[in-house]
Amino acid sequence: MEEEKVKPPNDTAFTEDDDDPPTLSSHTLAALKEFLQQQQTITDQTDGEGSETGEKVALIAEDWRLSQFWYDQLTAETVANEVHALLSSPSSLAVCIACPTLYAYIKKIYPSVNVQLLEYDKRFEQYGSDFTFYDYNKPEDLPDQFKHAFQVVVADPPYLSQECIEKVAQTISFLAIPGKSYVLLLTGDVQRDRAAELLGLHSCGFRPQHSSKLGNEFRLFTNYDPGMRLGGWELEK
Repeated sequence: MEEEKVKPPNDTAFTEDDDDPPTLSSHTLAALKEFLQQQQTITDQTDGEGSETGEKVALIAEDWRLSQFWYDQLTAETVANEVHALLSSPSSLAVCIACPTLYAYIKKIYPSVNVQLLEYDKRFEQYGSDFTFYDYNKPEDLPDQFKHAFQVVVADPPYLSQECIEKVAQTISFLAIPGKSYVLLLTGDVQRDRAAELLGLHSCGFRPQHSSKLGNEFRLFTNYDPGMRLGGWELEK
């Protein structure tokens, strides 16, 4: 919403016929000073929030009925940087399964990266050919050219049920290049054992966070040792 312009209380217009130069009342000057201070505060906050990329990415509203909870800026940028670091060449492909926040940040920070978004919510058709409709209940109902085509596969199953992660794991196996792809899974800590059993993943020290604070503790799991990045692999308890 645009800010209102500060006006004199009586909204008097000054004309060229006025003998004296225009002046503002003390009340109006105080209001103008307060307005300018507020504008400076907003500018400073924006600069601080965008310290890594310069600005936040504009996202459409979450739909909680679809279990949508967007990552906060630090999480989205951290994972986007990791995806970029893993891609070996400009022609390498990445895919985001049910994590539109990540897709948006990858394209903002690295516009030339080839990345697909698989998503149930058709509002994201705005991304054009980068969007593919995806229903986890039909884990391999995807274009044939996607099979074993992606060097980096990132997934965030929409639900914390056993059925959901099992079907998303099927999708990951369909998309990944056998023995060569990097897999990143963002999900609740309650899925730790299933992530290891289904996909051979280990938890990292980095803790994903969401703009809407959630009660479930989230983790980032990978099928490769990230070394010093992402907080490294956690030691098994």
